[in-house]
Amino acid sequence: MSLIVKPCSFCDRPVAKGSGTMLVKNDGTVLWFCSPKCKKNMLVLKRDPRTLKWTKKYQKGGIIKK
Repeated sequence: MSLIVKPCSFCDRPVAKGSGTMLVKNDGTVLWFCSPKCKKNMLVLKRDPRTLKWTKKYQKGGIIKK
């Protein structure tokens, strides 16, 4: 028995086997979410994870918006 650990598509935290949510889009891409909070922020609210301090993808200096 192996533990497959995938990173969350939004916050980059590990999602262990048997937990979290897997979403397959119509184009075949697979998105893994560790919590409903991450799923809602990405799909419903369309937020950028680089601008939120609680994600591991956060960039301290900020990002340049075009």
